[in-house]
Amino acid sequence: MKKRAEPQDDDAADDRGEKPGKGEKGVASVNRALSILMAFEDSVDGMTLAELTAATGLYHSTILRLCESLEQFRFLKRLSDGRYLLGPMPFHLGMVYQGSFRLRDHAWPVMRELTQRTHETSAIYVREDDARVCLFRVEMPRAVRMNVREGERVDLDKGAAGKVLLAWAEPAVDDVAAGGPGRGEGPEYDHIRRAGYAISLAERETDSAAIACPVFGLGQKVVCAISSGTPLYRFDQAAFDRNLPLVMAAAAQLTVDLGGDPAVFAAPHAAPFRKIGTPRHGSGGAAKA
Repeated sequence: MKKRAEPQDDDAADDRGEKPGKGEKGVASVNRALSILMAFEDSVDGMTLAELTAATGLYHSTILRLCESLEQFRFLKRLSDGRYLLGPMPFHLGMVYQGSFRLRDHAWPVMRELTQRTHETSAIYVREDDARVCLFRVEMPRAVRMNVREGERVDLDKGAAGKVLLAWAEPAVDDVAAGGPGRGEGPEYDHIRRAGYAISLAERETDSAAIACPVFGLGQKVVCAISSGTPLYRFDQAAFDRNLPLVMAAAAQLTVDLGGDPAVFAAPHAAPFRKIGTPRHGSGGAAKA
């Protein structure tokens, strides 16, 4: 009779370089070490061994072994009372990341794929005071397309991208006191925050329509808005149903790339705030988002 193998504990698994469990990627011991570091995300005063055990679900012995390695490479520092604090290395790497970060490097491939799938103009907008600025755009070579120039400043309170930026804005006290736009409030903005997207129909220009979503970064702060602009005559319920999941997927991908949580973009997607009517027929030219 074949002898049944005994289960291995976490320490033995670490020594063997155990493969991750079902649904887990990478190296198990590295994943455990990173889960320890992530446990410090909301910690200010450090964490005890018991607190790390509760936060990660790992054995005391496993945490001690991994913390020794993390301390050796200055990711953690152990205090005399036994508490652990983050060491200087995470800060150093954060500064390196900040210095090397280029939004275009992340946004461009996502926008290019969105344009290829929708056959419409994709753009990235950021807020600048009481306006929004088009940082990047990708166009499809069509006879009638959205005409948005990179660097162009447009109204913040008109258009889908502007509404998205207002919906998740964190207004400064002096901005509100000075009568600035602040944060978008009211039924439409409440719907945008619940739905995770905004649409615009003939708002800034009478011949334009758009779908826009927020892009979140670390701390779930909005970095920018990604939009798909369409001439109004091509924008009907079928176009909305076809393109909304594509814009949401693009926003989710860019959010993941920038360190945010893409949960808001998960299906099913909410119906639009306003009814989408039958489009008018266009004769050619370019429209503005």
